Amino acid sequence: MIVREQNDTLKTLLSWRGTILPKILPPLGVVMLISAIVGGIEYTNLYRFPELPLVGFTLIGVVLSIFLGFKNSACYDRWWEARKLWGGLIAVARHFDRDCRILPQGRRERVIQHVIVFANVLRDRLRHQTISPDVLTQTSGMSPQALTQLYQQANAPQYTLSLIQWELMQALKQGEISDIIYTQMNQYVTELSLVQTGCDRIATTPLPFAYSVLLNRTVYFFCFMLPFSLGSLLGLATPLLVGILAYTFLGLDALSSEIEEPFGTQSNDLPLDSMVRTIEIELLSTLGKPTPPPILAQDQNLL
Repeated sequence: MIVREQNDTLKTLLSWRGTILPKILPPLGVVMLISAIVGGIEYTNLYRFPELPLVGFTLIGVVLSIFLGFKNSACYDRWWEARKLWGGLIAVARHFDRDCRILPQGRRERVIQHVIVFANVLRDRLRHQTISPDVLTQTSGMSPQALTQLYQQANAPQYTLSLIQWELMQALKQGEISDIIYTQMNQYVTELSLVQTGCDRIATTPLPFAYSVLLNRTVYFFCFMLPFSLGSLLGLATPLLVGILAYTFLGLDALSSEIEEPFGTQSNDLPLDSMVRTIEIELLSTLGKPTPPPILAQDQNLL
């Protein structure tokens, strides 16, 4: 885990990696270039562009700020709910590890390994990816053939939970645990299923497309028209002020679109690989098995 340094203002101002600037740099550069051209023409009196009413841009800017704030709040709520769900998954994995100690060693290992597999296949389901069975074999203990069959299931995470529940049912039938212990441990299976349901809800229900398109078009229209409104007032300073305003509006729009889908692999998405690796390390260490190296998530608090 990487812990952020506090009060490092200069480092924050000069940050590039993990910021939204690389994504909006092309349109921002075009806006500033237009601003420089318009400001230069106005300053040298080569041509006087028709003045657009500044009050109109002020009103549009206020309304646009309100709607951008609403979109960012909605997208951050999705991101934070996803983070809480994965935090719950890590907590349930730890509960499983503690309560499974009552099981015989062989069955306990199989249950713990299935929990590790569940975290991996859930991540892959949310990212629409399939990792190599050889990679997961090293941490799950399952054979490549079993993992290949697992990924062929329509709902691999739920299939994995059914394997966990089958192990618990066998433990109950063979008298290895009481019905009270079975009920308690089966509750963890239910909680894992609820985690997947919540993640599926976020992944399959984006913000309304028409709303996002309308806001995106308005942001770009506003930014590209700004030079023609401010050029006659600011002259050569037009690119500076327009660049700051465009950076704010374009950045907020791009950032909200990025965190709207929190399970991806972009800079500000959830570090699912690191979370899954945390589960693998903690559970494998309790089984006395070799643990893989941690995956560091730069500038993100994981727990």
